[in-house]
Amino acid sequence: MGTDINGFIECRAWFPRDEDGKPAWQAAVALDLLNTTRNYDAFGCLFGVRNHANFRPLAADRGLPPDASQTVRAAVDTYGTTFYGTTWITWAEVRAVDWAEAAEAPDSRLHEYRRTPDGLTLVGKSAWNRRFGETLGIPEPVPTPGPGSGSEPGEVRTWPEGSEWVVDDVVYRSERMDRRDAVREDGEWKPVWTVMEALASQHGDDNVRLVVWFDY
Repeated sequence: MGTDINGFIECRAWFPRDEDGKPAWQAAVALDLLNTTRNYDAFGCLFGVRNHANFRPLAADRGLPPDASQTVRAAVDTYGTTFYGTTWITWAEVRAVDWAEAAEAPDSRLHEYRRTPDGLTLVGKSAWNRRFGETLGIPEPVPTPGPGSGSEPGEVRTWPEGSEWVVDDVVYRSERMDRRDAVREDGEWKPVWTVMEALASQHGDDNVRLVVWFDY
């Protein structure tokens, strides 16, 4: 079962004001207008959801901000009880990220490469591959189901970093990712960062945030 991300970029400007007369947060742009992809590496790196690559999440399980905009609250309410992983991150925090930071452990999925005339080409990542398992006599691991963890076989298995197996023209490797592998500078998150940066240039880095939640 797949996992989708939902959310809004919010901005806190001098107007409107809340009931205490302080600047109130307002919804600026819906996330699905900027990024509609299922990139589990990014989900794990940023928010700790589907964290197969074993990153230290930047902003996991913070919940809905108590001062979230009415637009965001209304959007979350439409999901009833089918959402989870609600959290948020400010532009100030995104700006401070060390994108060269490596994951805390090797990826729990093997990286599969195929030999081509131009060298090895990455064709996918999986917690367990039937061809790989049957050839090497490695049994399929028992899955660990649960909200945000997924239920793919092999999520609980770890492989020593640098391990490599060759099966015919396919090479399987255990690798450790870094943040820029998960959230590429020119990838699907670039439009999100561009909008947040533009708003922050007018209202301040701490006055722009991304609020997200996940559903199946």
